[in-house]
Amino acid sequence: MAATMSNVEEIRTRVILGEYGIKNVHTSDFPGNYPGYDDIWDMQKFQKNFRIDIVHLDESSMEFDMVGIDAAIANAFRRILLAEVPTMAIEKAFIYNNTSIVQDEVLAHRLGLIPIKADPRLFEYRNAGEESAEEEGSEIDTIQLQLKIKCTRNPRASKESADPRELYLNHMVYSKDIKWVPIGNQADVFADSSIGPVNDDILIAQLRPGQELDIIMHCVKGLGKDHAKFSPVATASYRLLPEITLLETVEGEKAERLKRCFSRGVIDLEDVNGEKVAKVVNSRLDTCSREVLRHDDLKNVVKLGRVRDHFIFTVESTGILPPEVLVTEAIKVLMTKCQRFLNELDSAAME
Repeated sequence: MAATMSNVEEIRTRVILGEYGIKNVHTSDFPGNYPGYDDIWDMQKFQKNFRIDIVHLDESSMEFDMVGIDAAIANAFRRILLAEVPTMAIEKAFIYNNTSIVQDEVLAHRLGLIPIKADPRLFEYRNAGEESAEEEGSEIDTIQLQLKIKCTRNPRASKESADPRELYLNHMVYSKDIKWVPIGNQADVFADSSIGPVNDDILIAQLRPGQELDIIMHCVKGLGKDHAKFSPVATASYRLLPEITLLETVEGEKAERLKRCFSRGVIDLEDVNGEKVAKVVNSRLDTCSREVLRHDDLKNVVKLGRVRDHFIFTVESTGILPPEVLVTEAIKVLMTKCQRFLNELDSAAME
């Protein structure tokens, strides 16, 4: 190994952002790579170092830190959130009447992308081999919705008015016009639930007098890897925790320019003996733009890096399930995958 013992720890634990490239991007702390380091994976060591810290949580989004894991596991968790946590979405649209200017195919596609608020854990997957017929589906695997609306003229509208909102009734078709039609005993089972679109203000189509829509929709349980409409998240992403180190004291006008090179809140100026001195306050807020490296008198006074095993996750739900539930379900999916892999290993060993 070409690295000396003085900087080997940096190579192992930090990603360094340079002026012309990024260093230490690959995981290198595998057994035997560094003399004097015991990098054999150990469960007790992992349990001691691994942690999840919730930074922000509301009804639609969540930010948390996942510390002590490799990028491969973090990325697997992100991909599961995007594509393998099941939801309910409109799969079939039976269009009995559509006299709007929106084609049937486009209308069906728009309807399919509307998030449906229904807990997928309470439903079963549909059998893949079933025929396409309106009568299929049962209360355990299907949600039935109906959109029936007709545009008419407003008899109370002023003759001088040119505003469609005043001239016409039902000329804007929104997701709030979609109504739930219970199947079987669903009215009793989901009496306390409000099944329907997550948002009421999603525009579906615009109508004019005489035009109407009459559509029956079937929602089924599915995965985002089959179609994006089943994805439970608007975004699910992660970034490494930024680390900014000042290599020397920066004062005066130089300190003010340094502050402007970073995102707001990263660098602050404090008064020391009547002189403004730059200080790193919260490197977490930095976007790692490397703007400071464009200044010849500043690029050598600061060191930019990222902590290799500290992932800042941001999860924004579509509203179907709360973000904390999505994270929990994603962990369950990951555990199931791991158990399946172990079972396959056991089967191969027995053979």
